[in-house]
Amino acid sequence: MEWLIIPGIALLALLGTPLFIIMALAAMVGFHLSEIPLVAVAIEINKLSSQASILTIPLFTFAGYMMAESGSPKRLLRFAEASLGWLPGGVAIVSLVICAFFTAFTGASGVTIIALGGLLYPILNNEGYTEKFSLGLITTSGSLGLLFPPSLPIILYGLVTNVDIEKLFVAGILPGILLIVILSLYAIRKGTLQTSHTKFEVKELWDSFKGCWWEVLLPVGVLYGIYSGKTTTTEAAAVTAFYIFIIEVFIYRDLKITKDIPRVIKDSMSLVGGILLILCCALGFTNWLVDEEIPMKILEFMQTYLTSKYSFLLFLNIFLLIVGSLMDIFSAIIVVVPLITPIAEEFGVNPIHLAIIFLTNLEIGYITPPVGINLFISSFRFKRPITELYRASFPFLLLMLVALAIITYVPALSLFLVE
Repeated sequence: MEWLIIPGIALLALLGTPLFIIMALAAMVGFHLSEIPLVAVAIEINKLSSQASILTIPLFTFAGYMMAESGSPKRLLRFAEASLGWLPGGVAIVSLVICAFFTAFTGASGVTIIALGGLLYPILNNEGYTEKFSLGLITTSGSLGLLFPPSLPIILYGLVTNVDIEKLFVAGILPGILLIVILSLYAIRKGTLQTSHTKFEVKELWDSFKGCWWEVLLPVGVLYGIYSGKTTTTEAAAVTAFYIFIIEVFIYRDLKITKDIPRVIKDSMSLVGGILLILCCALGFTNWLVDEEIPMKILEFMQTYLTSKYSFLLFLNIFLLIVGSLMDIFSAIIVVVPLITPIAEEFGVNPIHLAIIFLTNLEIGYITPPVGINLFISSFRFKRPITELYRASFPFLLLMLVALAIITYVPALSLFLVE
C-alpha cells in the first residue's frame, strides 16, 4: 500500500488541499518510511520558536497594516508628488516609490494594490497615461520593494537559512534601487511622450512634508537604530509597531483604538498565522529532504549538465521564475530555499547574493503569467479581465528581467554595501 501514498498526496494537492497540510503529511510519511521518530518534527519547530528574530514578523506586519489602513498613503503620496511630480513621468515615479515603501512594510500580500491602487489609478489617468500603462505600473508595483528593509520575505529568508538578516537588509538596497531606476526610466520615456507635468512649488513641498514627516522619518530611524547598533532587528520591529500605533491613533487620529485597531490586528495576524503555519509544517518536510540527502542528489544530477557557475545561475533563474508564478513568496522561501542553498554553495554562489537573486525572482513571479498573484489581485481590484492585465504588465516584466540579469551576473551590486 505504501506505493499509493505519494500519488495520494499529489492528488490532494491537485484538489486544492491547503499547502501546510500537504507538507505536514509529506513530512510525516517521509519520516515514517525512513523509520525516524516523528518527534523530530516537533524538535525542529521548537528550534524555530526559540529564535528571537521570529518576533519581527508579526510586529512589522502589524505596523505595515496600520499604515495601509490609515491616511498615511494619501499623505505620503502628496509629499512624493510635490517632490517628483514636476519631472517627466514624475507621477509614475511617485507611484513606484510609494508602492515600494508600502510593500517593504506589508510584504507582497496584495495590500499595496488594494490600499494604493484606488488612489494612484485616477491620478495616473488624469496625468495623461494610458489605461494600459497605469494598470501595468500598479500591478508591477504591488510587489516592488521586497528588497528593501524591513521586508517580511527578507526576514523569513534569514530565519530559514540562518543568514544574517541585517546583512540581507543592506544587500537588498542597491538591487532594489536598480529595479526602481529601470522602471522609472521607462516611466520618464512614457511621461515625455504623453503626459502633462505639474509645476514645482516649494510651499507645497514644505506643506506636504509637514503633513507626513512622522512617517517619512520612520525608515530612516529603523535603519539608523539597526546599523548603529542601538537596537537589534527585533527591538527595531517593536519600536516601529509602537511608533506607528502612537502616530496613527493619537497624533493623526486616523485609526480608532476600539473600532479600527482590533480589525487591523485580526487582518495582519491572519497573514502572520498563515506564514507561521506553513513555516512550521514545512520545517519537518525540508528536514526530511535534508536527511535523505535530496539536495545532494539534485546537485549530482545538475553537475552532469551544468558545468559552470554562470550556467547554474541561468538555470536557477528560469526555475525560480516558474516557482514564483506558481507559489506565494512565503511558501517558496520555506520549501525551495533549503533545496537550492547547498547546491548554490557548491557552485560558489555567495549566500547573500543568492538571497537577493531568489527574492528578485519571486518579486518578478508576482506578475509572471499564467498565475502571478498580482495579476489576479489587480484583475479583482480594477474589474478587468486577467488577459488584459497580462498585456498591461508585460513591458514591465521584460524590464524587470533585464534588472534580474544585472543583479544575477553583477554580484558586487548585492555585496558592495555588505562588504
